[in-house]
Amino acid sequence: MPSAEFDAAAAKAKTFTKSPTNDELLELYALFKQATVGENTTPRPGMFDIKGKAKWDAWSEKKDITKEDAEAKYIALVDKLSATYA
Repeated sequence: MPSAEFDAAAAKAKTFTKSPTNDELLELYALFKQATVGENTTPRPGMFDIKGKAKWDAWSEKKDITKEDAEAKYIALVDKLSATYA
């Protein structure tokens, strides 16, 4: 179960007034999924789903990170990005 600090960071990320870069968004997505779901066990999307493959690849790269570490990294990334995008 995610911590209150993680939930607060997730809510804060939704309030950014400017959109982070695609790489930053993928990192946020991957850390969020790893923290909330764990390792990616879904099949990789087909070759025409470019966005889906990028998200799948980003999440799969986090496979060796524990849920707790992913949560901490997500919180730190949101804090870092909020200085630029909040």
